[in-house]
Amino acid sequence: MRKSGKQILLMILAAVLILQPSWKVLAEEVQTDQNVSEEAEMTEEEKQAAEEKEKQESYETVPDTNVIKDWPQGPNIYGASAIVIDMDSGAVLYEKRADEKQYPASITKLLTTLVALENGELADEIIFSEDSISFLEYGDASIGMTPGEILTLEEALYGVLLASANEVSYAVAENIGQKMGGGYAAFIQKMNDRSIELGCTRSHWVNANGLHDEEHYTTAHDMALIASAVYKKEVFQTIMQSLSYTIPPTNLMEEERVLWQNHKMLWPENYYYYAYCTGGKTGYTDQAKTTLVTMADNGSMRLAAVVLHDYGVSVYDDTRAMLDYAFENFTRLPLTVEENTELKKNIGSFKDNAYVTVPLGVTLSDLESEITIMDEKDRTGFVTYTYKGENVGNAHVQLTKEYMTSQGSEQDIKIEQKESEEKKSPEAGDSDRNIKAIVSIGIASILLALILMIGMKYRKI
Repeated sequence: MRKSGKQILLMILAAVLILQPSWKVLAEEVQTDQNVSEEAEMTEEEKQAAEEKEKQESYETVPDTNVIKDWPQGPNIYGASAIVIDMDSGAVLYEKRADEKQYPASITKLLTTLVALENGELADEIIFSEDSISFLEYGDASIGMTPGEILTLEEALYGVLLASANEVSYAVAENIGQKMGGGYAAFIQKMNDRSIELGCTRSHWVNANGLHDEEHYTTAHDMALIASAVYKKEVFQTIMQSLSYTIPPTNLMEEERVLWQNHKMLWPENYYYYAYCTGGKTGYTDQAKTTLVTMADNGSMRLAAVVLHDYGVSVYDDTRAMLDYAFENFTRLPLTVEENTELKKNIGSFKDNAYVTVPLGVTLSDLESEITIMDEKDRTGFVTYTYKGENVGNAHVQLTKEYMTSQGSEQDIKIEQKESEEKKSPEAGDSDRNIKAIVSIGIASILLALILMIGMKYRKI
């Protein structure tokens, strides 16, 4: 049956009416996509504006050490938290919100390295498990290790410190943890225990690589303590001063892996190069922002500078300003008993060539000190020196007998001896009383006998 033109026209109109809502929806979706894109772009602009405002406010925040009377005025920096310490004396030279909780990102790997070196051997095998690799996400720093692949601990630490490889950090923790009698969790617990031993008070670690976790945090001051401890390891210095390292072919990889140093202050001919820089570690996550630990040695002082929650390469400008300030405004004073007659009463000797780090012009007589007795029997102690309330150095000492006595330690010994004698004295008293009783009875018996004899004599008369 043939359809008329009129019928065809009606069918077309019906189709148009049916499809019209779909066309409308499609048009609305296109428009919505455009709006979302514009909104996202605006949100990104707003984020940038908010970050720039935050950055400027942070820069205007006065460093804590700048409010100390007669303390050298330090630079304003963009980082939210920062500190500079003398790694040998422990003196705090510059401080900005150094005890404020922050996320560390990859500078976590400094503690990972310290625990690994203290509990493993460089020749130990690091075997990569599925767990050490499966957690990686797109964009996470790695060197492409595969399950079953094996490195030595030494090779692995180059991967941890130079390439900041997250899977290598996990594998190091897992394998050294197993050597310690546990596993990955045991290594993480050791990280927490070790940081407490170092004097860290506001840190908590839940992984070995620094990938973001709300329960993984630290402070600038705590990181400076960790940096000072790991810097004492010669192998750490060797690794960190290397600009590159080649991992040879492995059991599963036929090609070499070439690793490059990421800390810009170690690269000569680099805009951010710093001649005194001897090591450090970089870090970044969206939540932590840029973090940086830098060690520097000018031949007179060995410093650790820590900056947390900074903004890109500004962290290098901040670090340079902090280190220049410290090198230019502070000096070391050796601690010797001979130069201070007052000290002779309390301290017999200092250990390990002790010294304090103070602002230029400050003398030992300007400092206050506090002694903590570590071992009464050996008369060893720990002295903390402060200037205007700021720690300028710590030292292990041999305490004098005179000081121990003045603090009650020698007196306590005498009291214990006296108490011990008193415990024995009741027995001695009982013996004395027994003797006296016997003598008294004897005398009484003699007197009684004499009276009886006299009485009998008178009767005879």
